[in-house]
Amino acid sequence: MKLDEVIISKAIVDRFFQKFLSHLETDVAIVGGGPSGLVAGYFLAKAGIKVTLFERKLSIGGGMWGGGMMFNEIVVQKDALHILDEFKIRYHEYHSHHYTADSIETISMLTAKTVQAGVTIFNCMSAEDVLMRQDRVIGLVINWSPVEMAGLHVDPLSIRSKYVIDATGHAIEIVHVVQKKVPGKLNTASGHAEGEQSMWSDKAETMTLQNTREVFPGLYVAGMAANATFGGPRMGPIFGGMLLSGEKVANELLTKF
Repeated sequence: MKLDEVIISKAIVDRFFQKFLSHLETDVAIVGGGPSGLVAGYFLAKAGIKVTLFERKLSIGGGMWGGGMMFNEIVVQKDALHILDEFKIRYHEYHSHHYTADSIETISMLTAKTVQAGVTIFNCMSAEDVLMRQDRVIGLVINWSPVEMAGLHVDPLSIRSKYVIDATGHAIEIVHVVQKKVPGKLNTASGHAEGEQSMWSDKAETMTLQNTREVFPGLYVAGMAANATFGGPRMGPIFGGMLLSGEKVANELLTKF
């Protein structure tokens, strides 16, 4: 049987728009497809919550692909091993409480298991703004990443969600939008994003969990975005805190449903 190029094109366009239309309204919208965003989406979807994840880049995984300085190994502390076990990711003990895993296997398994759990991922899409009402954030304003990169004047589309998670890492893209454009103050000491501090791995891993919480009505922060929002240090290529942060924000949101 011969293949038809037009049918191939129709299949892609038809299936994509079915998927896109069914996610214009969602329970939780996650911005950023790094480890914390993926883990958060996985645990939420596994519990039956409708989750849509937007990643501005073509690839999913954030900074985990490159390990430390393009040495594609990562370190995970003992406290987070249960998450590696959940995703069936292999690891090896290197030193007391320090375990290593292959970064390629880790992010591949996180991505595959998250999609299989029910999270729908739209890559090459950027969140350029939020939907707001008088008292809270109620969704996202999205556009194609190439449109943003080219500086083209193309109007965006909107996604409605009950909650938004900023998992954009150091950039805290959604937090900055809310700080700049939405009336009210962030739930930080100054009312603004505090900014991240220099590297202190042990302290950063602890503070990542402490800082994973609601920063504005309807908006949560997870992963490195949590420390960049509340003023914690960066942690480098150790990822236990990122994984645990995703688990924590999922558990907190589950109490809302």
